[in-house]
Amino acid sequence: MSAETTQPFIRDLKGMAEFHAAEDLQRDVWGPDDKIDPGDLMMVIQAEGGLAAGAFVGDRLIGYVFAFPTVTPGVQHSHRLAVRAEARGLGLGLKLKLYQAEWCLERDIRLVRWTYDPLRLPNAALNIARLGATAATYHRDYYGEMGGINAGTASDRLLADWRLDGERYARCRAGTAMLTAAEAAAAHRIALPADFGSLLKADSGAASAERLRVRHEIEAAFSAGLVIVGVDAREPAYLLGRSSSNRAE
Repeated sequence: MSAETTQPFIRDLKGMAEFHAAEDLQRDVWGPDDKIDPGDLMMVIQAEGGLAAGAFVGDRLIGYVFAFPTVTPGVQHSHRLAVRAEARGLGLGLKLKLYQAEWCLERDIRLVRWTYDPLRLPNAALNIARLGATAATYHRDYYGEMGGINAGTASDRLLADWRLDGERYARCRAGTAMLTAAEAAAAHRIALPADFGSLLKADSGAASAERLRVRHEIEAAFSAGLVIVGVDAREPAYLLGRSSSNRAE
């Protein structure tokens, strides 16, 4: 990758050409068979108080984040985050989320939530371990049948809660670990596949079995009052704790 691509600039999208570029980016990331958010919808939601921002290299859109207000004041739902394959490894996912956090704090929004596939380890590591979100809600087959990279598997989703006014967010900004070594060692573990996307392509039966195993283990843990507070990316697993303070932060 050329040197210029290492210095993307993040700003709010403007003009329909950029919203149409966000449509193309969605097709590139999730596959042409996946449903996309249309540019006119993103434009209108931005105009009515939502966030539609992109990471640019020159005029080329290489990543974006799209979010909108909820019925609860001070709470935003983050619907899409995407980075083109050519730009991965630049930390753009983190940079886009930090841009989103600053955007929200300027508007007195203190909680951002979003759903993600619990079996996608890179997403889990970013959302939980790096950003400091927690999760205590599991949705079975949330979107129904999907296409693109999500084809062939139930669309189970975890709801991530990202609080921007607690200790975990302070650790996120500082780049420090969310859990101490002792907390991680004591946590309840739920093993994750190292590469669910490759497993899904190679063996859909094994992927379905993993989906059901993780679903049942997470649901049981949540029923017991546990909350996802960490991710072990080296020996892939969710780390869960019982502390209510972890959920609040």
